[in-house]
Amino acid sequence: MTEKTRNVAFVGQGGAGKTSLAEAMLFNAGVTTRLGSVDAGNSVLDFEPEELKRKSTISTSFHQFDWQKRTISFIDTPGDQNFFSDTKLCLQAADCVVLVIDAIDGVKFQSEQAWEYAEQYGLPAAIFINKVDRERADFQRAFQDAADVFEPKSIILQLPIGKEEDFSGVVDLLSKKAYTYENGKATPCDIPADMQEIVEAEHESLVENIAEADDELVEKYLEGEDLSDEDLKKALLKGVANRTFVPVLCGSATKNIGIDLLCDFIADAMPSPLQAAPKTAVEEGTDKEVEIRPNPDDPFLGIVFKTIADPFAGRLTLIKVLTGKLGSDGNFYNPNKSVKERFTQLLKITGKEQKPAKGAGPGDIVAVAKLKDTTTGDTLCDPGTKLQAKTAAPIDGIITYAIVPKAQGDEEKIFSSLAKLMEEDLALKLERSEETHETLLTGMGQVHIETTIEKLKRKYGVEVNLTIPKVPYKCTFKKKVRVQGRHKKQTGGHGQFGDCWVEFEPLPRGEGFEFVDKIVGGVIPKTYIPAVEKGIIEATQRGVLGGFPCIDFRATLDFGSYHSVDSSEMAFKVAGSIAFKKGAEEAGMKLLEPIMELEVITPEDFMGDIMGDLNSRRGRVLGMDSKGKNQIVRALVPMAEILTYAPDMRSMTGGRGNFTLKFVQYDEVPAQLAQKIIDEAASDKE
Repeated sequence: MTEKTRNVAFVGQGGAGKTSLAEAMLFNAGVTTRLGSVDAGNSVLDFEPEELKRKSTISTSFHQFDWQKRTISFIDTPGDQNFFSDTKLCLQAADCVVLVIDAIDGVKFQSEQAWEYAEQYGLPAAIFINKVDRERADFQRAFQDAADVFEPKSIILQLPIGKEEDFSGVVDLLSKKAYTYENGKATPCDIPADMQEIVEAEHESLVENIAEADDELVEKYLEGEDLSDEDLKKALLKGVANRTFVPVLCGSATKNIGIDLLCDFIADAMPSPLQAAPKTAVEEGTDKEVEIRPNPDDPFLGIVFKTIADPFAGRLTLIKVLTGKLGSDGNFYNPNKSVKERFTQLLKITGKEQKPAKGAGPGDIVAVAKLKDTTTGDTLCDPGTKLQAKTAAPIDGIITYAIVPKAQGDEEKIFSSLAKLMEEDLALKLERSEETHETLLTGMGQVHIETTIEKLKRKYGVEVNLTIPKVPYKCTFKKKVRVQGRHKKQTGGHGQFGDCWVEFEPLPRGEGFEFVDKIVGGVIPKTYIPAVEKGIIEATQRGVLGGFPCIDFRATLDFGSYHSVDSSEMAFKVAGSIAFKKGAEEAGMKLLEPIMELEVITPEDFMGDIMGDLNSRRGRVLGMDSKGKNQIVRALVPMAEILTYAPDMRSMTGGRGNFTLKFVQYDEVPAQLAQKIIDEAASDKE
């Protein structure tokens, strides 16, 4: 039943304990017979070899359990920024989120980013402060950290009994009941005497905050009337669903303290799919928007939020049903690809296993195998409706490596195998550089790329080496010149003759190549003029300065001569090439390098290191801004200086910073560096 379903995503910084929390829930619900551990390598959720090796979630996992006559279907997302694109895309399948915060470290950058995505999707949220049992853990400090950073307002729902290794239980402030734990089992107890005062104060504050979600309750409260438990529970549910406030709970996943109370909260106070905010879709071939609300009686519409590629089982497509129903088999229409798809079995994902499902309704998360054309981000709908839902885009990659096969002749196998991995990981990008003739793999960070290469070997038996990519330098003219390109060759029979005068001049950055025909009086026949242009273009690709291509210049053909017998298109093409080389020699060339716009988001503590580092990389700061606890720095930096910025930046900020990159323009390389680059290019060619 849809109203009894809770689709909750666990999000937050890597290492906060999201997977341990999910494992404790499965154990408490009787789904597993032992408390799975990430560190021990027996987690039912982190099962990929790469996850076991790193003891960290790399790919989002899914599972369900029954609790208090509700079905809690959870989504355990990665917290490492190398795999955060998967988190962003899989959050589309959630109806609410629990942000897991480490009681020692508090709020970190990845938690803030996850919160931003939850806000974008309009997802109701709660915060769970985990690891309260650890050394240096501080519940109040972690709560204040969250209250300072996140909106809407954070409100305390529970208080810990004891701290660090003496943490033994939880006080529920709404009911003013206390529980101590032994082996994960809760036992009601009296509120400790030294906590009576703070519990009374926090209970009063909680009642006031919850009442704000309901106008009638606010009036009752202000008039001094007592609010019943039922009133407060309804207002809590309403306040969470409307994002009026964010309840904060606490516990320890590894010691299984407070996890049952978190399950109670999800079951009682988190919204069902029927309360989800409406989604928007457009009719195929039009811009007409249609509002999609969860209704089992409407035609089916779902979004593909994840794809799993398996070399043996084939492609597994994960779908969030937004509205309508699915049977155990049937047909879809994919408006993104304008194709019909057939499925013969409906599946539920439970960790690494898939179980047959009889059907699905609004809010359900299901999978189907072996769809031919459907990929992540596509919509699937009833063939009669042809509606396309709006879906999220993956996060752009920030680091690029050149990949070279270890075995000769593996190039095609690399491309086909990586194409399959890219189906399940949209943050990966593979391209062939026209300028440097390298195969380039772009990802979210060094660990992301390394993990992809490990998967490539494990799943498809392909091994590659990674190298730092070459920088695609270019060159251009220093000044305006006018030269003659003359090609004359006499052989037996017909000779070859082409003669052209061309003026070359530099253009502003980004203008590209422009060819102007100013021939008058037929001194060069019209049939030969395109050949001159072609000769110049081909010569620019080979370049004259270190072999780098030439850009941003105008070539004006204004005079020449021809021979009625010996002239040909080939002769004028050679003449155009000769003119370019002479022009480049006489005008002199300057070396250009790609400039990237870098946007760094970092806690203020690291600003000095970031600014100093940017200066050392020939960066030019464009501006600074603040965002919550973080600072944003925008700068222009040469590509050559930031090819390995991702690991350097992680090191500088202790993993708490992030950045984005985009190409902006080509600029002249400083003279003291240019000759060194040209000499290196020449030695590489030799």
